[in-house]
Amino acid sequence: MAPCSARLDDGTGSIEVKVWVDSDSSEQPNPTKAKLVEGAYCRAWGKLKIFNDRRSVGATVIRPIEDMNEVSFHLLEATAVHLHFTRGPPGGARTAGANANGAAGQQQQKAAGGEYGGYDLSKYGPVAKKVFQYLREAPQSNEGLNQHEIAAKLGIDTADVAKGSDELLSAGLIYTTVDDQTWAILEAD
Repeated sequence: MAPCSARLDDGTGSIEVKVWVDSDSSEQPNPTKAKLVEGAYCRAWGKLKIFNDRRSVGATVIRPIEDMNEVSFHLLEATAVHLHFTRGPPGGARTAGANANGAAGQQQQKAAGGEYGGYDLSKYGPVAKKVFQYLREAPQSNEGLNQHEIAAKLGIDTADVAKGSDELLSAGLIYTTVDDQTWAILEAD
């Protein structure tokens, strides 16, 4: 088996996608199977992986898009996910029970995870907590803050900042903006 990799970009960011191809297979190539073309739309399914501090997708399936409705669907789905995490689930106002439980939940979070704006960071490492706190308090544009700037301001090695940010990325507390080393907090309100 040999890896075949490509860099995919959906307009919200780019990521390397690796798919393993059986090079020892004696099967003849299927002429009816569509081939991927550079610059064309494709769809990939796989698992997000981190190796040597680099994120990639280990694809199980990658195929060209034949129906442009799939592109529209992806853009709408990405928008829906973004809105869900920035404004909450659809349906507008929360119920009174949710608000009552929310106040108690915030007190519990503060007791468990310290003062991180209502976020429970008790299960994250000290560097992840420092990165999160800095992202919350530092003045920034919509582009967020770069890994090197955070490392310089906190006096921490950039590799440690990258590891701390990966913890936060995996938890969905921050997101990448202009590149894989620039982040902003995913605000819940």
